[in-house]
Amino acid sequence: MTTFWSLYVTVLSLGTIFALTWLLLSTRRGQRAEQTDETVGHSFDGIEEYDNPLPKWWFMLFVATIIFALGYLALYPGLGNWKGLLPGYNYLDNDKQTPFANGQTGWTGVHEWEKEMAKSDAKFGPIFAKFASMPIEDVAKDPQALKMGGRLFASNCSVCHGSDAKGAYGFPNLTDADWRWGGEPATIKETIMKGRHAVMPAWLDILKEQGVSDVAAFVVTNLDGRKLPEGAKADVANGEKLFAANCVACHGPQGKGTPAMGAPDLTHPGAFIYGSSFAQLQQTIRYGRQGQMPAQEQLQGNDKVHLLAAYVYSLSHGDKKAEEQ
Repeated sequence: MTTFWSLYVTVLSLGTIFALTWLLLSTRRGQRAEQTDETVGHSFDGIEEYDNPLPKWWFMLFVATIIFALGYLALYPGLGNWKGLLPGYNYLDNDKQTPFANGQTGWTGVHEWEKEMAKSDAKFGPIFAKFASMPIEDVAKDPQALKMGGRLFASNCSVCHGSDAKGAYGFPNLTDADWRWGGEPATIKETIMKGRHAVMPAWLDILKEQGVSDVAAFVVTNLDGRKLPEGAKADVANGEKLFAANCVACHGPQGKGTPAMGAPDLTHPGAFIYGSSFAQLQQTIRYGRQGQMPAQEQLQGNDKVHLLAAYVYSLSHGDKKAEEQ
């Protein structure tokens, strides 16, 4: 902020506070001290107002807000380039004199957050590091680790996958055995760390409308083992030919998917996160899908992602884990 605008904000803020203080005191000075039955002389629908002063407690509330405002502006930023008198905001860690991420000093909401995160890392970092040195399969058996992983999941993952991790429209169920990119511990961790971007291309221009219906009918009847709805106009045999010519590159000749490409297994109900009805499948084939799993490496770091991966792994290996225990 330039010096001009800094002075402008400062004068405007302090001037407003001082003007309100003058107004409060000047109006208070002209008021009578005793109670009276006299009115101010105005009548509103037959209702008149007594000409009595504001209660003292009400006046003191106004005074308290003014004092609070001045104290706040002294401690925190609010007057142009003024950084506030609040101590301890020159460095992230005053002992090591670690600077804040933006290289600036003074209190800000971001600096406050950085300090809280630094305290948390100092307290819980060794615990995270201990679990990060263990194999994910072993971490998934540790009750303390699962509680920590569950909290991380609730804070960062449940908004998409649900609090029970069973997914929602467009977001996969993490408690079953259907994994688009693979359900091995290392693969789960890589998915969380690096994120995923699945690309199902739109096929309408290539297959045309009838071809879209035919392929959807083939997937429903031959791969997923269901019946078509009554009145469906689709050629399953032609759909099989079109599937072999256009879809096997990703989903495989048996439709069982290719984890390396994120192509789901079309023989399992869990593959259809955008709906498995004949109409919904046509919509997916017709226009494609662009699902994205955001990378958590920068936000969570390796140690927390390790715990998250162990927690997610435990969700689909609960029976196996119980047998081992």
